[in-house]
Amino acid sequence: MPDPLSYRPKPGEIPTEPGVYRFRDAKGRVIYVGKAKSLRARLSSYFQDIGNLHPRTATMVTTAASVEWTVVKTEVEALQLEYSWIKEFDPRFNVKYRDDKSYPWLAVTVSDEFPRVMVGRGAKRRGTRYFGPYSHAWAIRETVDILLRVFPMRSCTNGVFKRSSQIGRPCLLGYIDKCSAPCVGNISPEDHRAIVDDFCEFMAGRTRPFMKRIEQEMYAASDALDFEKAARLRDDLGAMQKALEKQAVVFGDGSDADVIAIAEDPLEVAVQVFYVRGGRIRGQRGWVADRTDDGDTSSLVEHFLLQLYAGVAVEDARDAVPREILVPQLPPEAATWEQLLSDLRGSRVEIRVPQRGDKRTLQETVARNATESLALHKTKRASDLTTRNLALAEIAEALDLEEAPLRIECYDVSHIQGTEIVASMVVFEDGLARKGEYRRFVIRDQEGSDDVAAMHEVITRRFRRLLDEQARSELKPGDPETGSGPMLVDPDTGRPRKFAYAPGLVVVDGGAPQVAAAQRALDELGIDDIPVCGLAKRLEEVWLPGEEDPVILPRTSEGLYLLQRVRDEAHRFAITHHRNRRSKSMVESVLDGVPGLGEVRRRTLLRHFGSLRKLRAATVEEIAAVPGVGPHTARAIKDALDREDTGAAAQKAGRAKTAPQ
Repeated sequence: MPDPLSYRPKPGEIPTEPGVYRFRDAKGRVIYVGKAKSLRARLSSYFQDIGNLHPRTATMVTTAASVEWTVVKTEVEALQLEYSWIKEFDPRFNVKYRDDKSYPWLAVTVSDEFPRVMVGRGAKRRGTRYFGPYSHAWAIRETVDILLRVFPMRSCTNGVFKRSSQIGRPCLLGYIDKCSAPCVGNISPEDHRAIVDDFCEFMAGRTRPFMKRIEQEMYAASDALDFEKAARLRDDLGAMQKALEKQAVVFGDGSDADVIAIAEDPLEVAVQVFYVRGGRIRGQRGWVADRTDDGDTSSLVEHFLLQLYAGVAVEDARDAVPREILVPQLPPEAATWEQLLSDLRGSRVEIRVPQRGDKRTLQETVARNATESLALHKTKRASDLTTRNLALAEIAEALDLEEAPLRIECYDVSHIQGTEIVASMVVFEDGLARKGEYRRFVIRDQEGSDDVAAMHEVITRRFRRLLDEQARSELKPGDPETGSGPMLVDPDTGRPRKFAYAPGLVVVDGGAPQVAAAQRALDELGIDDIPVCGLAKRLEEVWLPGEEDPVILPRTSEGLYLLQRVRDEAHRFAITHHRNRRSKSMVESVLDGVPGLGEVRRRTLLRHFGSLRKLRAATVEEIAAVPGVGPHTARAIKDALDREDTGAAAQKAGRAKTAPQ
């Protein structure tokens, strides 16, 4: 760990003008970017006693090995330069903001003498009836504001209620008829309770009988020539209709249901629930949790049902447990669950998997939300600095590394039955993807290669390039006068050379054979200071070179989560590269004989249509609209595609005719 005093600039060297400064680690990577009105005052604050610094700042200055600065004319220029540098270098110690709010509930304090309606978050409390949860607090507040015209119940805090009682004057809501003002005795507790009951019935989804009753009262008032009352009831109906319009109708039969969907991977599971009451979506909620076992989806559904309904109070069961629960897979002992929930609700509850219609469509929508929720959770988890540091430390401890692998490179091979063999290299620095340093490889020996041979070739090519770059780079010791350290940079551009950084860990997608091939490639190049491991998909086992048994990381390990994410990213990148090459080769083989159609135009066609299938479906006019392709060439392309389709159909028919009966 570097001592900050070892690279501290002399006080007289730091200018007093505004500027932007960068801290770099021992390998020259930028780990922090900041701006200051006075560079001297700001930088001096970093080189005080470590015990006086914030733990995060102390970690940064002890990780850094040098500091440099750039003087600018104004603070505005400093801000602009700071932004551009943070965007360019993505320093690990710069703060990345994130939002992690809980879901809002609509609550009615039914245990109070004068119940209050409010919007809140967090755990439920006894004596309070809850509706929701909802996705946005502002949406439910707007709905409540509309409904208070129809149901003028109390919505003020206890402090406001008590103060109004003392002074004998209601608050503003009482004057604008959005509260019946029980604080000053304008309504009895019994009548106020009746308003609260009507409001709860409306929010629970039983809206049609209530609106029909209001409509009948409106016509009765009109017949009695009480037009003022009729107009007020008409406005109440309009307010209720406006509140209902904010909630989409998803079930035409007006049924109640909880629609549950699950998105999962080997380490985590995300659950989404849509609450449907009276055929309308009343609320939404989601959870993400670590997987603790290898149970299938039905087991996950069972665990979730237990969590969702086990804590429901008996008095709230009729609203909290609907008549129908839609799930992606039935839980084990589904009949037992139905009986349990039926007893809790006091009427029949059915658990089933929707197969068609509106309920199936909504199930698919909830499933998309669960998938997006899991992806968002992974993004948030990856952006947390503390979690990333813990993951790197766990990897270093599990693999017995001398230091945490700040740069991890992962390799994967992709092919179909030994054809179009390609490989990918992805780079994670400080636990975050560095997509600008991803690389693709096309295996040169397509005939005699398998996964193991291809992995050996890729590792050899990548690290031979590393040795070449290091040989061309002029490595100079750090200059104490300027605070600069050794860097593998291009002297012309000042940017790091490609392939110039050595990784702290090489990860291969596979088990012992792939790990052995990677280690053999490094040994042949004389590289003995870069550790190698492999991550096998089936059991998420970590394999080390020369070891008979794998390393088993706990399922809840942040280190395993990071390795899995790196491996999955390498697999995705390799698959994408393979599909692109396969589509390109198919287009080139089909269009190879079209006169006047060279490589550039073939590439343009593929880029324009995206795939060979879409090119086949295009008309001559659509093909001719591609830049560089005229009507005659478009007709020739269409004829070539039609001939290829006809030949493929004839081959298929021939195979069917000669097949044994």
